[in-house]
Amino acid sequence: MNYQHVLFAADFSEDALQVGAKACAMARLHGARLSLIHVVEDLNISLGGGYELLPVLPELPDAKLLHESQTALAALAARLGVADAELWVVNASSTKEGILGAAVEHAVDLIVVGSHGRHGLALLLGSTANAVLHGAPCDVLAVRIREA
Repeated sequence: MNYQHVLFAADFSEDALQVGAKACAMARLHGARLSLIHVVEDLNISLGGGYELLPVLPELPDAKLLHESQTALAALAARLGVADAELWVVNASSTKEGILGAAVEHAVDLIVVGSHGRHGLALLLGSTANAVLHGAPCDVLAVRIREA
């Protein structure tokens, strides 16, 4: 398959460069458009009966957090040598929903995510990578993060 649009889901961990390098290589290999996404999750707390008197939490994320995420994403793109890539900071109810929503909206045909490959089947991909893999409308490349 010849990919047209590669989406790198960045989390700003120390492993992001390793995963991002693989996303960049895939985009170059296929002559594909490259986009980087970082999802800032909403703080959704559902409280049952009897807890109505708890103080209301302020709405998150605020503009400062979104701006800081945009700055960090631009810095990551620069470190990867892809300053011309499209950069998206998305506010969503979950990281999975943010990534999958962007993939559909922007006709992404390959999502690249990191995976620690921990022991045991349940921990094989990690919660976000596993959720993206099972919900994606396109191919997903789970990059095994090499421990130093």
